[in-house]
Amino acid sequence: MKRFICILLFLLFLPVGAGSCASEELSVAAKGAVLIDAKSGRVLFGQNENERFPMASTTKIMTALLALESCALDETVTASENASGVPGTSIYLGVGETLSMEEMLYGLLLRSGNDAAVAIAEHVSGSAEAFAARMNARAAELDADAHFVNPHGLDADGHEASALALARIFRQAMQNGDFRRITGTKKTTIPWVGNDFSRVLVSKNRLLTTYAGATGGKTGYTSDAGRCLVFSAEREGMELIGAVLSCPNWFAEAERMLDWGFENYHLETSLSAGEVACEAAVEGGMAGTVAAVAERDLAAAVGEEETWRVEYDFPGGVRAPLEKGETIGMATLYIEGTPAAQTPLLAGEDVEKRDLASAIRRLLTRWVLLFAT
Repeated sequence: MKRFICILLFLLFLPVGAGSCASEELSVAAKGAVLIDAKSGRVLFGQNENERFPMASTTKIMTALLALESCALDETVTASENASGVPGTSIYLGVGETLSMEEMLYGLLLRSGNDAAVAIAEHVSGSAEAFAARMNARAAELDADAHFVNPHGLDADGHEASALALARIFRQAMQNGDFRRITGTKKTTIPWVGNDFSRVLVSKNRLLTTYAGATGGKTGYTSDAGRCLVFSAEREGMELIGAVLSCPNWFAEAERMLDWGFENYHLETSLSAGEVACEAAVEGGMAGTVAAVAERDLAAAVGEEETWRVEYDFPGGVRAPLEKGETIGMATLYIEGTPAAQTPLLAGEDVEKRDLASAIRRLLTRWVLLFAT
């Protein structure tokens, strides 16, 4: 068998009058805006979402992501003269002052410290310029249309990103438990060497206080970029991620976008991790079929009037021998005929190759069991 495909169709018909999911229903007072499903990355709403704009301190999402991917939280980070002297929002690092990477990240994401951004960049890559090159390389890996010139987001020629790029970067960052914890923190304290009191850091993301289910985000503002915000919230198991660029009423518009998303979409989990998707035919095996098991959840946000289906694909067929846990195919969730999410399908058990040696081993095993009883 060259190709074995199992198709499971689910057609969901809802009454007329249910919430429509057409993007035209929502308009946002921002130059660029996007709302995506955190589980699958599916775009639910977009407004100039692929056009690049200055992004201000939402830049720091990528700075934090690279730091967490490169360093341990307990590493000691030292502020250089470059870091101490950077203009704009600051946690007032002194030259030679040290903090742990975790403390620097709190200063970066809650207070939006530009000095913390440079200190982190120099610690990771040796210089802010070398770090920016890594930021651009990582953006390319995430299919995020962004160009970084610095680690903090102060206005610079060519320093810009699309709303969709920022949402994708934030989605990746939120898969890191430490990032999720830090960006979701409303208030904390970190040491302040040489002072009688600690630094008190309060998140600039007001949604953490005002919006039910808010899970994180990052603000940004410069004269060129205007007000920028990346944000997220979760309700009934569905997490949404949004971004607005050059948006005067940033928090109000973010709340409106989230409300629209939660009203019009729900999370559809067509397969759960470890669930048997179907029985796949096995060529040349001692068993004729094998259970195809989902490696991870197959889920995405689905609109109230949208149809979806799941397709199980085993390119080239499934051939013995197989080991339990071996990848044998792919499950794809299609929404309105468009791929929205995928998960590998794994062999649920070992399958021996059908040959003389296997047949003899099975026969001997049966004899042993027979005489043992």
